[in-house]
Amino acid sequence: MEEILKNLPEKAKDKHKENKKFFAKLRKRPPKDLDRQMQEMHEEEFSRTNCLDCANCCKTTGPLFTNKDIERISKHLKLKPQQFIEQYLRIDEDNDYVLQQVPCTFLAADNYCLIYDVRPKACREFPHTDRKDFHKISNLTIKNTAICPAAYNIVEEMKKRVKG
Repeated sequence: MEEILKNLPEKAKDKHKENKKFFAKLRKRPPKDLDRQMQEMHEEEFSRTNCLDCANCCKTTGPLFTNKDIERISKHLKLKPQQFIEQYLRIDEDNDYVLQQVPCTFLAADNYCLIYDVRPKACREFPHTDRKDFHKISNLTIKNTAICPAAYNIVEEMKKRVKG
């Protein structure tokens, strides 16, 4: 996995132009069954990929924390929401709550999440490859191919299967 992660940003960069072109076509004319196809490819990929072997998303990026996330996690940690914010979060340039630092504070050495059952919505949904109206998040998906080997593989598979 280490080798895959080392090469992933470069591989994603090499495919960037090709992916932008593919997604531009896809946005103009998304197939009627795109969401179903994406669900299928997502499930196939994650039957082969174990996030615990990787956790690159937790090591290199921070999720956005919604107010609901903050309330749920602070309650779980037995903190007041304001205490949780002060201890773990900061406001980014988009005025969103994000982690003060990466890797994620809640990532254990064995790649398990210490707050898995109450983790942020952004973490639960990552890499967003099974989302409804998938074609509308192409920029995010392209960005995620440099972070998540599964997202990279799904996009490569898409280019073979989906006629944009």
